[in-house]
Amino acid sequence: MTKRPDLPRTIPVFPLPGALLLPRSRLPLHIFEPRYLAMLDDALKTPERLIGMIQPNSRGGRDDRGLQQIGCAGRITQFSETEDGRYMITLTGMSRFRVAREVEGFTPYRRCEVTWDGFERDLVRKEEADTDFDRAAFMDLLSRYFASRQLQTDWETLREAEDELLINSLSMMLDFDPEDKQALLEAPCLSTRRETLVTLIEYDLRGGDSEEIIQ
Repeated sequence: MTKRPDLPRTIPVFPLPGALLLPRSRLPLHIFEPRYLAMLDDALKTPERLIGMIQPNSRGGRDDRGLQQIGCAGRITQFSETEDGRYMITLTGMSRFRVAREVEGFTPYRRCEVTWDGFERDLVRKEEADTDFDRAAFMDLLSRYFASRQLQTDWETLREAEDELLINSLSMMLDFDPEDKQALLEAPCLSTRRETLVTLIEYDLRGGDSEEIIQ
């Protein structure tokens, strides 16, 4: 049985619409706003070096400060500073979390008290397999989708990628609405995430927006 690491109850959160981080996946970020530079500096001083990526909840309107209930915490595994004081960082997904409450305080960035319960499988280091994955049918669907969007990719790399890397990378990179990204995040297992991803791609092919995706 995998020993669960000690994870903090309170973490900084980065509400970024459309930005999706998944366990065992990597998300590059460009940090330049003063409040998030402060967040990065404080996170690097902690032993866990965690930042919680979360989607804003826009149901209440443009000025709503709400957050989705579930996000994913990533550990800062790479960072470099530019000459003008900006940072390029990489977060490696550790575990999803559920927001218990937002913590009021004096930091310029937002922090939340979170619970990690229910996401124990995220902490397993071994990649998750999708036993029902029809890769040939999926790659055919993906080929049609990329053609409809006039996108280029390294097909050999996609064909050789492990199930989890393939599904999670596409879930993170493809240009879906924030609500769809949230559905991909909340999928309880890899097969459910793959089914959700297929549904989103098929919906787009049936008449969704045909503007080019920026990868």
